[in-house]
Amino acid sequence: MSTVLSPAAPAAPDLARSAQQVLHEVFGYGRFRGEQRQIIEHVCAGGDALVLMPTGGGKSLCYQVPAIARHRAGLGVAVVVSPLIALMHDQVGALAELGVAAAFLNSTLDADEARRVERELLAGTLTLLYAAPERILTPRFLAMLESLHERGLLSLFAIDEAHCVSQWGHDFREEYLGLSALHERFPAVPRLALTATADDHTRADIVQRLQLQAARLFVASFDRPNIRYTIVEKDEPRKQLLRFLRDEHEGDAGIVYCQSRKRVEETAAWLAAEGLTALPYHAGLDADVRRRHQDRFLREDGIVMVATIAFGMGIDKPDVRFVAHLDLPKNIESYYQETGRAGRDGLPADAWMAYGLADVVNQRRMIDEGDAGEEFKRLQRAKLDALLALAEAHDCRRVRLLAYFGQSYGSSTGLPGSNAPPRGAATEGSLGARCGNCDSCLNPPATWDATEAARKALSCIYRFRQQGDAGLGPRSFGVVHLIDVLRGKATDKVAQFGHERLSTFGIGADVSEAQWRLVLRQLIALGHVRTEGEFNTLALNESAREVLRGGVPVTLRMPSEARARAKAARVRGGAGKPPPLPLDDPGLLCFAELKRWRAEVARAHNLPAYVVFHDATLAEMARERPASLDALAAIGGVGAKKLEAYGSEILRVLAAAG
Repeated sequence: MSTVLSPAAPAAPDLARSAQQVLHEVFGYGRFRGEQRQIIEHVCAGGDALVLMPTGGGKSLCYQVPAIARHRAGLGVAVVVSPLIALMHDQVGALAELGVAAAFLNSTLDADEARRVERELLAGTLTLLYAAPERILTPRFLAMLESLHERGLLSLFAIDEAHCVSQWGHDFREEYLGLSALHERFPAVPRLALTATADDHTRADIVQRLQLQAARLFVASFDRPNIRYTIVEKDEPRKQLLRFLRDEHEGDAGIVYCQSRKRVEETAAWLAAEGLTALPYHAGLDADVRRRHQDRFLREDGIVMVATIAFGMGIDKPDVRFVAHLDLPKNIESYYQETGRAGRDGLPADAWMAYGLADVVNQRRMIDEGDAGEEFKRLQRAKLDALLALAEAHDCRRVRLLAYFGQSYGSSTGLPGSNAPPRGAATEGSLGARCGNCDSCLNPPATWDATEAARKALSCIYRFRQQGDAGLGPRSFGVVHLIDVLRGKATDKVAQFGHERLSTFGIGADVSEAQWRLVLRQLIALGHVRTEGEFNTLALNESAREVLRGGVPVTLRMPSEARARAKAARVRGGAGKPPPLPLDDPGLLCFAELKRWRAEVARAHNLPAYVVFHDATLAEMARERPASLDALAAIGGVGAKKLEAYGSEILRVLAAAG
């Protein structure tokens, strides 16, 4: 869907036709996907836009195509605000392969290289220039923009990762706040702000801080149908992760996110000891180490990057087959942004997460102990609660995820032109809908009425406090001791405090320890119970009264890790990873030969393999087996420059493979 905040800019038929030609000739695609056409035509005509589009939905084309079309029309260079050096290098390298004059200005260039890029910029020969916001806002750079603008050679501004401007967002960057200067200095130059994640607060912040009140708002479907969502309760999480990697993603490239630097290094070392090619990445590592690890991830197959959230934004690697979380993210925006780095090529990918009660406690403590104001903390708690509701849900994960962003599953088909359909059938509608491609749909969990168990837990916490008020010892205890009392375990600590004499001792013996942890996690998530102090002891909030009175029902998932694994194995048939697209046996051989050829070309050009061609493009070649340059040109992703550079070699490989 799209929402119009102001009348669209007048149509520009010549530029619109040019945009279609650019898509075909430069990028090798026959049609736009989803709302790309509307966005591109609006920007080509000189309009401002705010674009919310999921990772892998084709955001970069929304500014690259207008930049090329407007440059061809003599309107000059497009300036792309990019937050990360890796993103600049990746996109400029990919554009160079397409024959597009693009460059970046960042700290990796020496003085002579930087001056050369500046000369090309001022001469108007560049089509796109990438730079970080702090460089763009320097007096020197602004003076160059003034010079271009006076000569009519400033085509457009594209502000990528626009959510970074919002203090409500999950990745705030203070340097983005100064970008309103672009509108103030160059009000006639069209601006395009793009992001993959923005809730209502963040979206309003982007509009206000970038002065986009007169911009047109485009909101694409947030559904990523090729991603399978799985969330499991922690039970020896490293072993759970290893099982997931070996069963589902042997030899695949992927990302494992951890909350702390120490956990990153320990997990990477453990996976490496288990025989996987795993590398650590976090802000505390030496810059050269981070660069080497990132380059290996981008250029080699089968690398598992274990990282904090310092890694990921701006990584355009399309064949990331999984994103795993060993710790709970801060909110749904972070979860969506991070999982969205899987399957950018539209082919099947997995988003897997393990979480437990300690994650909930730690995240709440970080919010409560932070320096932010109370309003900000309140919003962050609400966002955490929404993520916990997603994790604890026993209905469709995708339906809940889309609902968070104000969208209903089944009300939109998402982004047409995706390379792969969702795995499994989907039902229409939103209420009670099932996507067929998340753990809850593939393996519907057993549920149980935990209302009585919740009342028992709250009552026991209350009894602890009563005992403390009577002068018989501390009034609050942690989760482990509470469960021991509820289950009637005669531990030394129980005897020390005389808790075997409490009326609640043993009243929950019929509930397993794992189920008790689920109950307590939910009670904390719902705000009925809070944790206090250095030892995370439990205390009741005011809302616990209604649960104790039986007025609030509590329905929970049964712990289901083992059952989910068995069902997943049955669903997937134990047949190993599927090919990128349906291929017969000769097609699989042909695909393998094309990948070998691509690897040689990538090494020779010092490029990541996917910059040469995506897997989906090679798979289509293997399936269609074109025998002429004209037939090869009809393959998606084969533009004029790549056809000229690689066409004859590809036909040779295809012929040799039979």
